[in-house]
Amino acid sequence: MPPRSDTWCQTNTLSHRAFDPEALAEASTGPVSVCLPARNEAQTIGPIIQALIPLRECGLIDQLVVVDDSTDSTAEIAHSLGAEVHSQASLMPELGPPRGKGDAMWRSLSVLRGELVCFLDADSEHFGPHFAYGLLGPLITRPEISFVKGFYRRPFRMGSTTFPDGGGRVTELTARPLLNLFYPDLAAIEQPLAGEIAARRSLFEGVPFVTGYGVDIALLIDAYRTVGLQGLAQVDLDVRQNAHQPLADLGPMAYAVLHAVSTRLEREGRLRGPLPAGFAGPGSRVPASLTETPVERPPLARLRPAA
Repeated sequence: MPPRSDTWCQTNTLSHRAFDPEALAEASTGPVSVCLPARNEAQTIGPIIQALIPLRECGLIDQLVVVDDSTDSTAEIAHSLGAEVHSQASLMPELGPPRGKGDAMWRSLSVLRGELVCFLDADSEHFGPHFAYGLLGPLITRPEISFVKGFYRRPFRMGSTTFPDGGGRVTELTARPLLNLFYPDLAAIEQPLAGEIAARRSLFEGVPFVTGYGVDIALLIDAYRTVGLQGLAQVDLDVRQNAHQPLADLGPMAYAVLHAVSTRLEREGRLRGPLPAGFAGPGSRVPASLTETPVERPPLARLRPAA
């Protein structure tokens, strides 16, 4: 591990156990929003919201939002439990249909009121409130921190058998090697593709959002470029279990990650573009995009003066 990364890891890697939600609520100086982008998560959205309600009751969370793009009962379940629910398509509808998770996150900023914003994945099983207060802890207690990433052990489930490790295949085979090679300061980031993140609103409004699966690594790199290594922290959230993608779906996911990193390298003058837009899957004779070509939504801070 590079020396800078190793030093950072010792000071800016924390555990959720270091934080108490009621103490954080007393120390917080502004509103806090928690947002769950969701698509057909009826099996998990209820337990997640129920776990977060005590944080709202103790005053740590001021706004609990689900931005939904489901065809199942996700929205109805979330609304029945008291969450604020918005259809993704209803947010900034002039941009057309939502284009995946990153687009949903970016559009959600138009309805999130918090000075601190926490995004959580809506498909986590065995979810606990520490996912939220662990991420918010460094932002509330350490003013020099602007962006927090969660990390955890990823069990791998195959049928009825669960192995203690082995999840996060795109992380280990694509994201981590890319960061080690091109952004060695970020080599100590345990889960660069984790969807559990929190940041100051000013940071989220100052960076672009990749519309697809590459959003998480793009936000990490852009946050690093904006506030520096010492402005980042990561928090151990213990274990996260979720459904695993079939092998055939991992290629487009890895491509989205590679595209997000390559776009930044091109922007920095370290890679000569333009980048090819197509992804050739197994058996393809010509590149054919299996998902929509990623685009980037501009920083919201740039749009406001023109509004």
